[in-house]
Amino acid sequence: MTKLKEKPKINIKEIDKIIESHRNKKWGLIPMLQEIQERAGYIPPEVIPRVADAVGLFPSQVQAVITFYSQLYTHPRGKNIVRVCRGTACHVRGGKTILKLVKQHLGIEEGETTEDMEYTLETVACIGVCALAPNLVVNTNIHGNMNPKKVAAIFGNYKGS
Repeated sequence: MTKLKEKPKINIKEIDKIIESHRNKKWGLIPMLQEIQERAGYIPPEVIPRVADAVGLFPSQVQAVITFYSQLYTHPRGKNIVRVCRGTACHVRGGKTILKLVKQHLGIEEGETTEDMEYTLETVACIGVCALAPNLVVNTNIHGNMNPKKVAAIFGNYKGS
């Protein structure tokens, strides 16, 4: 769920060009969806019937593909994706507190995006650097050995970037 007043505007003409470049190519469904997401920042639900028509599928089949792949999104996401680890090592070393502080700092819950489209907050089962627990990742930057003092400092580095 996103805490947005209104969805960002999408350029439907650009999306239509992408769809047309993949017309009648069922094998091109995933690359088409990736291109649309790259252009719009997400896959707008209103384009799913157009995509389905272009590749000869039902909209429900296209939706099934989108929901199957965790890297495809049907809602706007923030410029910075924040992932807080919920793995065992992170949990034991205070990951729950780190998640609570991140939620407070951003003013959103898991799965939400800030109104300014700056941050989307997610949790993950494990990021694989348990020796540095507790961890959080902003975009592709791993921040280990987190403590309450580090949370605010980290978000200050990403504001407006």
